[in-house]
Amino acid sequence: MPIPLLLLLALPASGKSELRRYLDLLDEHDRLELGLGPTVQLDDYPYVALMRAISRRLLAGGRHPVFFASDDLPFADPRDWLTLIHLLNEDHQSVVQGATLPDDPGRWILDRLDRARTLAGAPALTDGLPGDATAALVDACRSPGSDIAAALVSRRCTEGSTIVVEFARGGPRGSAMPLPHPHGYVHSLAALSPAILDHAAALYIRVTPEQSRAKNLERARPDGEGSILHHGVPETVMDRDYGTDDFVWMLETSDRRGTIRIERDERAFRLPAAVFDNREDLTTFLRDDPETWPAEMVTALHARLRAALAALRP
Repeated sequence: MPIPLLLLLALPASGKSELRRYLDLLDEHDRLELGLGPTVQLDDYPYVALMRAISRRLLAGGRHPVFFASDDLPFADPRDWLTLIHLLNEDHQSVVQGATLPDDPGRWILDRLDRARTLAGAPALTDGLPGDATAALVDACRSPGSDIAAALVSRRCTEGSTIVVEFARGGPRGSAMPLPHPHGYVHSLAALSPAILDHAAALYIRVTPEQSRAKNLERARPDGEGSILHHGVPETVMDRDYGTDDFVWMLETSDRRGTIRIERDERAFRLPAAVFDNREDLTTFLRDDPETWPAEMVTALHARLRAALAALRP
């Protein structure tokens, strides 16, 4: 039986998106060898890119930017790390139940952002915005909202699929564990819906924070915003939000070997968890044209991935 839902977690530029590309291109035999079905892939980066675009739009109109005071700074309200999780919860429900295209994608995506922010304990995006400013924002969000909705419609889950959910979390460089709310995996994982947690296993791609920062600079391209393989995280964000993370700490302090423990709504979820050690880089070559992938590197990657995923199979 394939792993029904795989949480793919790591610091930025650690190899998550590259592994997602690899899994998406595998043939059925190689995928089943890993314990996976056809992948249905979700991640929160499109929402971060949208939030930055909304903030730029609001600033240009002389209004409070809500999400980001500037493009090179972290979230103005760190509760938006949880806003992203509530958006992923909705995305998961959409691919399981079947999404439909909204009549007005701009209004639809703003309603989703308002709803997710409220669940995260933050003010709704449109609170206090006059009608003309809200209408302008709806218009500006129509194209990205349409892209997000179309992607969800195209990713409907079928029997035997493996839903892959990618996101990165962390905290300031030098932080002690546990990381304070709402930073880190402890708090974001606890905001995932029970529908996800009941079926999830977690694969963590391990690199050092120093490697993450170096690879983030290496992959970034001037036109990379919107690309999962070539966007760059601002240096200030890398230092304040991704200077360290808490996944290995969660694994080492769990009350059951080979799991991470997540507390949600007075329930304790114990997710099977494993580490894919990427400190000796096995994934960067996956950014290139698949026709150029060296066979020996594919073989080494596949063997390491097979060993890590073996611990997660139902």
